[in-house]
Amino acid sequence: MKLRHLAGLTAVMLLSFGSAAQTPPALSLDDCLKIALSENPTVRVADLEVERLDYSKKEIIGQLLPTIDFGASYNRMVAKQVMYMNMDGFGDFGGGSSDETADAAGQARSGGSDGGIKVGLDNSYSLGFQGSLPLIAPQLWKSISLSDSQILRSVEASRQSRQQLVNQVKSAYYTLLLAEDSRKVIQESYDMAALTYEIYSKQYAVGAASDYDVLRTSVAMKNVEPELLQSDIAIKQARLQLQILMGVDSSFDFTVSDCLSNYEENMYEQTISALRNDYSGNADLRLLDYDSTILEKNLSIQKLAFSPTLAFTANYNWTSMSNGSPFKNFRWSPYSAIGLTLSVPIFQGGQRYNRVKQTAIQAEELRLQRENLERSVAMQVDLAIDNIKVNVKQIASCSESVREADRAHSIMERSFEIGAASYLDLRDSELALTRARLAYYQAIYNYLVAGSELELLQGTAPIDQYSNQ
Repeated sequence: MKLRHLAGLTAVMLLSFGSAAQTPPALSLDDCLKIALSENPTVRVADLEVERLDYSKKEIIGQLLPTIDFGASYNRMVAKQVMYMNMDGFGDFGGGSSDETADAAGQARSGGSDGGIKVGLDNSYSLGFQGSLPLIAPQLWKSISLSDSQILRSVEASRQSRQQLVNQVKSAYYTLLLAEDSRKVIQESYDMAALTYEIYSKQYAVGAASDYDVLRTSVAMKNVEPELLQSDIAIKQARLQLQILMGVDSSFDFTVSDCLSNYEENMYEQTISALRNDYSGNADLRLLDYDSTILEKNLSIQKLAFSPTLAFTANYNWTSMSNGSPFKNFRWSPYSAIGLTLSVPIFQGGQRYNRVKQTAIQAEELRLQRENLERSVAMQVDLAIDNIKVNVKQIASCSESVREADRAHSIMERSFEIGAASYLDLRDSELALTRARLAYYQAIYNYLVAGSELELLQGTAPIDQYSNQ
């Protein structure tokens, strides 16, 4: 047993060491979306809401089924009820009659002095079953249809939360790519400045360069260091934001397996297929449509409040009454009854009428809200399409600018090496190349974010593709 325990402990330690020694996984955009759609709490809450409404529908259906209850009661008589009777032809019992014989008889029965007759026993028990079944219930029938609409609306709300999550994850992923690519560009600029500083330092040591050249290159190198620190902070923030959206702990380490320049290859193909001015799948508009349907059915339910209802009732009970101790002398007597209960609403102070009017006004308000939202969505779709077109042109321009700046920098490097160009000329070419690369990555980022926003507005994100089945 000790050997087995030791072997198991050793295996756990080896596994822990192996997992710690593994490199962080490289996640693509699809991997991040799959993790987010399965782990993000917002999506899970939306799914639970659909499940809750399904149970709500079953609850309404249960109201159409028979209900059976069991009840029991016990009463102890503290002061018995006194009864007085006036019997024609036999004198008055307990009514203050002058007939002494009758008065004596009444006193003998009741044991009192006023001629009343005390009725009832000390203990009374009752237990049994009661049941009811609605036969005519128009409001309940219509409520089932209302529950179906509420479930469909909840499903659409769940789809909307997934669409929004896909958009947020894409934006966070693109932001992380932009931060990492920008950091690489700044690192290259810093490396160039550090290399130049090192060269001038060596030349100054042998007397081939002046002190001014060393100071100038040192300042140029140190000017890039704050940008490196800012880029590191930007990467950390983007990574944390992506981890939150993915629903994973901040200690989960990973790398991205993509870069912004890879999206330029299939950019034009995606643009042609995405530029459609169709927003019929917009989740906000679809939710308002479901809200309108729910209000219409709710209005019908309010109108059915004027309809009569009919229910079948039945009960089966046992009763027992006794004097003295409540724990003996039981005499159980069963009785049962069946019947019909009809309820016809006549007047309730205008409450039902006013509820109908309120629901009708809400339906009109919702119609106006949908018209306004549709105009807003149409405008946003047009703007998103225009942004994508502008970003495509900007990417092409920035790509050409990067090639030209790279070529100019190569020429300036060779000229600087043979002494045909000064350090300022070389530094200017380096800064121009850095700005061109940063602008290029920013243009690709803007294009990707605009495409994701258009996808959200149109409601066309392929969420089924990213779901883990």
